[in-house]
Amino acid sequence: MVVENADSTGRLILVRHGESEGNRERTFTQDQRVPLTARGREQARAAALQIAKRYKPIRIMVSPYLRAWQTAEVIAEVLGLAVQAVPDLHEQSFGIFAGQPYDAPLSDPAYHEGPRWHWRPQGGESLSDVYERVVPIFERITGESGGQDVVIVSHGGVMLALCAYVTGSWDGVTLTPNAGIVVVEHRGGRYSPPLTLAGEVAS
Repeated sequence: MVVENADSTGRLILVRHGESEGNRERTFTQDQRVPLTARGREQARAAALQIAKRYKPIRIMVSPYLRAWQTAEVIAEVLGLAVQAVPDLHEQSFGIFAGQPYDAPLSDPAYHEGPRWHWRPQGGESLSDVYERVVPIFERITGESGGQDVVIVSHGGVMLALCAYVTGSWDGVTLTPNAGIVVVEHRGGRYSPPLTLAGEVAS
């Protein structure tokens, strides 16, 4: 994957939001204002401490959804950085399945047809749709960051799409856990394979 203006090594530090009330209840989030749980805030702090030990990011970009924003705020407090919302980094829309349990799509015959990333719930988005929406943002942030590190706080579906873009394939791409961290290095116009960091317990 070619990246402009990338003459030195930089890192995109991708962070999934901490546990939200929807994650705890194992339902697709119906409202973008659903907040983190107390556990989610602890997870966010653990992620922040891990980033602080390893990297020196210059800014934090975040989905506008509350659960991502609250995660970014925790990270920003630890790192001493400002948070900038990026509207199109929001999570995949699950359409008619919003508010329903995670296994509800199994009742949709279309879910079982073809690759998972092509499945589009009625009134929602496929992962391929998410890919088309977020990859231009990813490229823009990469181009603007040059050889510096940037934290991007988003969602499971967004991170699946970004990892598929970097690797050039959906095969083998797995969902990042809440507050999980995936690091993508870029240098000389190329992305390196994503590196998943092991989680740590908040102190």
